[in-house]
Amino acid sequence: TFTVEEAVETIGFGRFHIMLFLIMGSTGVAEAMEIMLIAVVSPLIRCEWQLQDWQVALVTTMVFFGYMVFSIVLGLLADRYGRWKILLLSFLWAAYFSLLTSFAPSYIWFVFLRAMVGGGVSGHAQGREENKQIIATCSCSNPFLALGKVFWLAGSLLIIGLASVVNPTIGWRWLVRIASIPGILLILVFKFIPESARYHVSTGNTGAALATLQRIARINGVPMPQGQLREPAKERRGRFKDLIHSKYLRTTLQIWIIW
Repeated sequence: TFTVEEAVETIGFGRFHIMLFLIMGSTGVAEAMEIMLIAVVSPLIRCEWQLQDWQVALVTTMVFFGYMVFSIVLGLLADRYGRWKILLLSFLWAAYFSLLTSFAPSYIWFVFLRAMVGGGVSGHAQGREENKQIIATCSCSNPFLALGKVFWLAGSLLIIGLASVVNPTIGWRWLVRIASIPGILLILVFKFIPESARYHVSTGNTGAALATLQRIARINGVPMPQGQLREPAKERRGRFKDLIHSKYLRTTLQIWIIW
């Protein structure tokens, strides 16, 4: 018998993981563009709607408020319905509300729609962190994990460069529309991303987990490990109150403060 982790290690690092790295890394580009968009649009909406300082600041606050609230909700839904479904939903959601933002008739609508974009973008992490674990399980993959940070930087530089050209010519509304394009393009490549084998095993669907592993092995051009896929012993799922348990409280507080 073998576990999902043992199968991933046996299959090794190959074409599938490079494809997964590029697709999931590109989510960082789309996420950075949507988050950094406010920095390059705020001066323009301030003039258009005659906003005060606190109103401009509220836009950024509401983006991250949406991110905070929906990351919890989408995390719970991903545990129940799978990472792939929630990741796809989050891209559809973020792209939809981002496009609507470009037609915002007033400041109130703009704030609401950007909060919804923040909520959609928060779902990207549900798939990205899972797939980081898949890549990290393989030997010789550390350089790829380190390179993953480049995608966020690329997205930030891209939106700033676009703003310097688009804002003075055709306006901030077109910048918002252009910034939503990476998220829309990523939706088109989602068929290449399989549902997490770990998720399938956690729900008792070892057949689907085995099919995912076989697909990875086929793309990498290597054989599957011998034997049957073993479902690990059921463990109690984590709970929020575990974070503030005396055993973990110090670590929890340190991580919260760092973030």
